[in-house]
Amino acid sequence: MAINSEDLINFIFIFSASLVLSVALVFVRIGRGVSDLSAQQSSHTRPTSRLGGLSVVGAIFIGTWFWFVSAELSAAYQLFLIVSAPLFIAGLAEDFGVATGVRLRLLAAVVSGAGFVVAFGQWLPRLDVAILDVAMAWPVFAVPFTVVACAGVAHAFNLIDGINGLSSVVSIGACTALMAICAQVGLWSHFQALGLLLAAVAGFMVVNFPFGRLFLGDGGAYIIGHILVWTAVSVVWMSPDVSTFAVLLIFFWPIADTVLAIWRRGTRGRDMTQPDRLHFHQLVMRGLEVAVLGRERREIANPLATVVITPLAIAPMVLGTVSYNSHLASVIFTVFSSVCFVSAYLLGIKWARIARRRM
Repeated sequence: MAINSEDLINFIFIFSASLVLSVALVFVRIGRGVSDLSAQQSSHTRPTSRLGGLSVVGAIFIGTWFWFVSAELSAAYQLFLIVSAPLFIAGLAEDFGVATGVRLRLLAAVVSGAGFVVAFGQWLPRLDVAILDVAMAWPVFAVPFTVVACAGVAHAFNLIDGINGLSSVVSIGACTALMAICAQVGLWSHFQALGLLLAAVAGFMVVNFPFGRLFLGDGGAYIIGHILVWTAVSVVWMSPDVSTFAVLLIFFWPIADTVLAIWRRGTRGRDMTQPDRLHFHQLVMRGLEVAVLGRERREIANPLATVVITPLAIAPMVLGTVSYNSHLASVIFTVFSSVCFVSAYLLGIKWARIARRRM
């Protein structure tokens, strides 16, 4: 099967729906759904609506309930959205100013993940690590592991949503990489479902990048990460040829940034749930401000940081796509990407300290 005119029409329709909803949210402020400039992790210069998740989910909802060609796929996606509702509601509540907290949102991600397992009967059947695969053969271990791991990935997408366009670029890249794998293994329903998400995120991104007129917010970042990671779980479940390390490479950037944040806060004795300003994207943005643009040019440094990071975030996805059916190659690429990520971050920290002393 190849991409046909119906798929293209679907993409254009969902993209347009997301774009229209995004533009509407820029001009129609709803309640308290506006970003906080005083937040420690804030990287923008003006109050901005953080309800972009409504445009993404709204476009998916429209496409799923009113437009989809395939009745079977439409019904499956409707069920997916229903079981994902607890996470989206928890994230959206935070965007509206209701302090749900990280722990409650992670619990909501676990509930939505468990709902996926119940609804579709799928979880990670293996990790492609011999010792762990013995345990993964038992659902009593594999199901809780999958649910908790996927909740962590959904949270990771929220952590990288700190500068204009980065979360959207990573999401679109992950969609594209997974679609390429689905095309090679013949999972065309998954391919079409990922295309729907890609179109919805792309419509939002037009308004988000480069000027940051609308943010995904917690509701948007969490639900996109959730949909992506559980679709990837379904791909691994349906196709034994797909290496789990190849899937890990597709999600490498948000996972690596989150692991680094856990290590960083743990070694400093800080609460793991408290935000800081030392994520990779924040380091790049401040480096551009200090060394290139000047401290009063954040409106340029913010989107420019996304441009700088994009090749670094996309490269592991490309490696995962080309090595999807080779366990050895995907493991080697994972190690290589990890070394590059850590080295780049440590060099950036060292450079920042030198630059600060000189100033």
